[in-house]
Amino acid sequence: MKQQFLLIVIMTGSIIYGSYAQIRLPRVYSNMGLEYDNVFLVRDEAKIYNVDLPADHTLAQMLGNPVGNERGIIFDFQDSTLEGTLYYGLIHYDDSKHPLPVYFRINSPIVRGKSQIIISDVLSGRYDMIGWEKSGEGTIGYRVIDNEGNMVYDGRVAFKGTGPFEIGITVTEGPFVNILTEEGATITFKTNTEMVATVMVDGRSFVDQQATTEHAIEITGLSSDTEYEYHLQTGGIEQKYAFRTAPVPGSRTPFTFAYASDSRSGQGGGERDIYGVNSYIMKKIMAATVMHGARFLQFTGDLINGYLTSKEATNLQYANWKRSIEAFAHYMPVYVGMGNHEALEFWFYDERDKRVMKVDRFPFATESSEAVFMDNFHMPLNGPESEDGAVYDPNPRRPDFPSYKESVFYYIYDNVAVVVLNSDYLYASSTPFVRLTSGNLHGFILDKQLEWLASTLQTLEADERIDHIFVTQHTPAFPNGGHVADDMWYSGNNQYRPYIAGKPHPKGIIERRDEYLDLVVNKSSKVVAILTGDEHNYNRLKVSSDMTIYPDMYFAEKIEINREVWQINNGAAGAPYYAQEQTPWSAHVQGFTTQNALVLIHVDGKKVTMEVINPDTLELIDEAVLRE
Repeated sequence: MKQQFLLIVIMTGSIIYGSYAQIRLPRVYSNMGLEYDNVFLVRDEAKIYNVDLPADHTLAQMLGNPVGNERGIIFDFQDSTLEGTLYYGLIHYDDSKHPLPVYFRINSPIVRGKSQIIISDVLSGRYDMIGWEKSGEGTIGYRVIDNEGNMVYDGRVAFKGTGPFEIGITVTEGPFVNILTEEGATITFKTNTEMVATVMVDGRSFVDQQATTEHAIEITGLSSDTEYEYHLQTGGIEQKYAFRTAPVPGSRTPFTFAYASDSRSGQGGGERDIYGVNSYIMKKIMAATVMHGARFLQFTGDLINGYLTSKEATNLQYANWKRSIEAFAHYMPVYVGMGNHEALEFWFYDERDKRVMKVDRFPFATESSEAVFMDNFHMPLNGPESEDGAVYDPNPRRPDFPSYKESVFYYIYDNVAVVVLNSDYLYASSTPFVRLTSGNLHGFILDKQLEWLASTLQTLEADERIDHIFVTQHTPAFPNGGHVADDMWYSGNNQYRPYIAGKPHPKGIIERRDEYLDLVVNKSSKVVAILTGDEHNYNRLKVSSDMTIYPDMYFAEKIEINREVWQINNGAAGAPYYAQEQTPWSAHVQGFTTQNALVLIHVDGKKVTMEVINPDTLELIDEAVLRE
């Protein structure tokens, strides 16, 4: 029997409980304890235990545990309560640049979590569009829909044989083009079995260093600004795609990139909600991005519904988002940042007043919002480590904070640098209780990240190859519709601030906003625009000294804006819309719309222009010159 030792430590006026158990309590929180690995919160002298909501579905379940038989494939979704329909169709990898399943006219019922696809008698003859009867192999795409008509997951499974059938090596996710450089890229994908995979480019083989199911193969030694075909070889069906290397930094060749955010589930049914994702609009955004020749897409936050207590359910929502961009992301990079809906949390439900207190889930290294985001994406690793070492670090001798890796970073494309921030780090979403639990606010950039931003901007300012910088975080510095009560404004109330280990941060939200603005506006000459989301609308705002940026009766130190910078908000990638609200800067807002939107930024040497289109209808929404 494992011995438990309850420790009581008095810190910053709060009771902190710890134990020698599997879970170690982060010292950044307050009034929390452990009993036999059960996390609880002390509120008004009562213990409020964490409540984990059961996951409706998990990614492991939706992969279907397929097994071949004499006639086809049997699926076991390992959920006896799952009833619904399995739609399916063959995928022809040589018939389209963007291969997708063509769903067959017949479907299969899901009964008590199990279903079957008949291949030999159904997808044969005139319906064998991929020639599996001759080659003895093929791939099927499938869609899981529950008995209420909710779309849950789009999956893939490869098969071998002509009857009996067996499961082949399947690329279950990807491939994606990541971390594009002037001499290559990293190709990432997942397979259903551990293996050493190969990517062939320009007659050269690039292979995994060891057998794995999660592959990240770095391609190097290519010429700049050149298109290359790449062949993905996994021992199954070979897939062929292409990517274009980046120009040498500072080449100043004309190019376009795209920006959007907020693609969590929308209203209207169908693919507007595939378990946490507005897949319909995301596919439209990707198609429009490619149609307009954009070299990459920056997508900053609220990819999914999130706000979950289950890591596996979160992984499923991320998988659905990646599937929505996948057919196009075979060819071009999509850079992502975190938002508030990426939250994976502990929930403490108090029966007495029906209130819920929430904090970022721990252990931070494996279960936090940041860690799970890092697990699901492959972004640059040049960001800060964490908030460890800050003045409020409760124990400088060991790690206490989540990692920033892959949620805070920057990248360069030609003469443009994009700096990606995480304004929902260590996010405690139950803001009224942050004094009790400790944690960070929505929209507050903590000290170490701000220091990194200052250092990064200084480096980029000194880099003669870079003419333009775009800084992006999920939360607007100046909200206009939907989040006026938070973001970097909180209705003008500077009293809102994070608490770490029970102690309030010395700076309020507006003071921290001002420090941020001082860096990106006053101390930088190259920042063209702040790219934001969170508010489910599109608008642009020219930030200048002409704007009123403080509430009445504001007594803290104020800053003077010394030049003009754009704030371009595009949270219109499919989440339910927000209308415009009144703010001190409302008169300066331009182009406000609740249409779905895609921002296209055109860079031509020193000149930067923008057009905004509705990806669903392709109509022009707005256009502007951002820099002459």
